[in-house]
Amino acid sequence: MAKKMDGYISKATLRNIRVSPRRARLVVDMVRGKKVEEAINILEFANKKTAPLLKKLLMSAVANAREQSSVDIDELMVKLAWVDEGRTLKRFTPRAHGRATPVLKRHSHITVVLDELGTA
Repeated sequence: MAKKMDGYISKATLRNIRVSPRRARLVVDMVRGKKVEEAINILEFANKKTAPLLKKLLMSAVANAREQSSVDIDELMVKLAWVDEGRTLKRFTPRAHGRATPVLKRHSHITVVLDELGTA
């Protein structure tokens, strides 16, 4: 899936976190397109495993933007945010009659792109 990233202020990526991509996308969908301040408030009260990880990633993207000159931090918004599938650990659990069932332990890569409100 190609992402359109023409102009943006900052970007941050969190790789190989032990959350399945399907569950992580539920949280990422809540903050996409929101102002940074509003997104942080949403993540503060979201009762999901991915929420504190995404909040920390968002703060990292804000810190990356702060390093650049002439950027108003209050006017930043989450332009793009997506979750890609990472590696999958393949394990087996015993079942009845001597059989084994596969257990897939999925990982995710989360990327957040910030831009100013007027340019998005």
